[in-house]
Amino acid sequence: MMRDPDGKFPALFDTVLADAKIEIVLSGIRMPRMNAIKEEWVQTCRRELLDRTLI
Repeated sequence: MMRDPDGKFPALFDTVLADAKIEIVLSGIRMPRMNAIKEEWVQTCRRELLDRTLI
């Protein structure tokens, strides 16, 4: 999981993800462009994968 190193993510959150064997990758500090690229990628996945899935 990629996330920014903001204080709104408590240590308990990291512990739960580590127990589920999910690796946490932090984005760089003061790099808003990196967040924009991640958010655009997530939106593309939603648009291309989830919007076209028939249930």
